Amino acid sequence: MSRTDRASRVIAALPTTVYDALLDRESLQTWLPPEGMSGRIERWDPRPGGGFRMILTYLDPAESPGKTSDATDVVDVEFAALERPERVVQRAVFEADDPVFAGTMTMTWQLTAVDTATEVTVTATGVPSGIDQAVHEAGISSSLAHLASFVEDGR
Repeated sequence: MSRTDRASRVIAALPTTVYDALLDRESLQTWLPPEGMSGRIERWDPRPGGGFRMILTYLDPAESPGKTSDATDVVDVEFAALERPERVVQRAVFEADDPVFAGTMTMTWQLTAVDTATEVTVTATGVPSGIDQAVHEAGISSSLAHLASFVEDGR
């Protein structure tokens, strides 16, 4: 059975501002890596059917070994849908030899206007069984906190 992981946060920025941060290479590279990781985007094609390849590096690989190597998670992401400014749908595939990390995970970023802010809800479906649910949801929450800091500070 497919698992669904979810996290949300209200961010003090308009939906268009949040959406733009989801579709800008430098912005995404800055805020998307969760706490304890850094990120680098190798390939970037921000259109439906396009996508990106991101290398996430653990700052302390002893704490949490990577899926691709001891210190990294490499993920290829396709933009399945881009609906400005309400929704971004991504299909993510981890580069990993271990079959518990195989498969395509769909990440839906739903942006809902709340007065002058935006509620961002991230729903992950088809999450590979090797990814611990609590750790994954904490990682999504961490990325949302970074996104909030990024757009609220006006970087």
